[in-house]
Amino acid sequence: MPDHASSSHPAVQAQLDRLWRLSPGADVLGLERITRLLARLGDPHLSLPPVFHVAGTNGKGSTCAFLRAAIEASGHDVHVFTSPHLVRFNERIRIAGRLIEDEQLAPLLSEVLDAAGSGDGAIGASFFEVTTAAAFLAFARTPAAATIVEVGLGGRLDATNVLSAPAVTGIASLGIDHQSFLGATLREIAGEKAGIAKRGRPLVTMAYPAEIAEHVGSLAQQAGAPVHALGRHWWYETAGETLRYRDPGFSVVLPAPRLVGPHQSGNLALAIAMLRHQGAIDVPEAAMRAAGDWAQWPARFQHLSPGPLHGLLRPGTDLWLDGGHNEDAARAIAAAIRARLPGRVSLVLGMLANKPAEPFLAALAPLVDQVVAVPIPGHDHHAPERLAGIAAELRLPARAAVDLPGALAVLGGAERVLIAGSLYLAGEALRLNDELPV
Repeated sequence: MPDHASSSHPAVQAQLDRLWRLSPGADVLGLERITRLLARLGDPHLSLPPVFHVAGTNGKGSTCAFLRAAIEASGHDVHVFTSPHLVRFNERIRIAGRLIEDEQLAPLLSEVLDAAGSGDGAIGASFFEVTTAAAFLAFARTPAAATIVEVGLGGRLDATNVLSAPAVTGIASLGIDHQSFLGATLREIAGEKAGIAKRGRPLVTMAYPAEIAEHVGSLAQQAGAPVHALGRHWWYETAGETLRYRDPGFSVVLPAPRLVGPHQSGNLALAIAMLRHQGAIDVPEAAMRAAGDWAQWPARFQHLSPGPLHGLLRPGTDLWLDGGHNEDAARAIAAAIRARLPGRVSLVLGMLANKPAEPFLAALAPLVDQVVAVPIPGHDHHAPERLAGIAAELRLPARAAVDLPGALAVLGGAERVLIAGSLYLAGEALRLNDELPV
């Protein structure tokens, strides 16, 4: 899946251009190429600080953000590898708490691409495999107390799954997504996510339907990984503005997370459970309590700050942003709207062509008063006219616009506007609003 990365830094852009020339045009899952590439680089993945490895259909990025916040609140430096980026490629690689600088990124990518080879000696590494190798190489060279790694796609055959001895693994919520890679059923998808389980290393999971939980547990048992599941080995509950986490012998009350939406409480609880079921790094209760307030994760029901996009709307309009792009994400967005906003929203919608638009929009429809559909620049996307047609079938007033500014310009009277449907569209919104992730 192309990421269409670009950079304003000439040296970084030169390496990104080179990456596009050398990489295959589509992702082919498997560990053979990344293993060969890392071997040529001296196997840096074997020298990382203790690893927290997180998979899931939705929520894995937020869980990583809560893990990072708790570990940093403990006074520790932590490396973080996530994907995709929203605006700048640098967002994928955070070294000891700071996004990688362009001056470090350019030679790093060059080194990895040299190792990947060209011509007859080329490994044929994908965009994501090169990025993963670059992150691991940078992390191995810089001291830190921990490493947080978000699975890119699935788990079992994802490039990050070369990590053979993580301190702990975790699986966030499960849903239907990336069917062409992971399978058409929730059971198949769950099996791919459970592929990150490692012998003797705890696997911490959310609560799933009985059949799915049994399947995940069976695969973890085959791998030799002990499972710690929500509802069986740890619990959480919310009340007002607080969240209580407990497991045998431990209980802590936390402020509700600042990230918006009821689902974020579950992601925070999963992060706490992962911290509780590992022994590589000490994270005190005070740091756990701080995690919900410290965590930042852009484009997850984010209230956009005043910026150029606001100038296209009437004064006082609330402008929100979410990168959710599947049916389960739409349900979480709907819950966040109900919990946070006083009424319906005007929806600016753009979606990649490989994402089912009908169930996404249907889940949001009861909370939407109008839809303006837009393209996603540089990506294969649903035609805005088709999205507008789907909205009309749901009896929502709908129209198409040529771009995001054009969509906002026709919503001048709206009180609440939500931009949603794609992380790539979210990145475009952040760029246009001069609100770069840091």
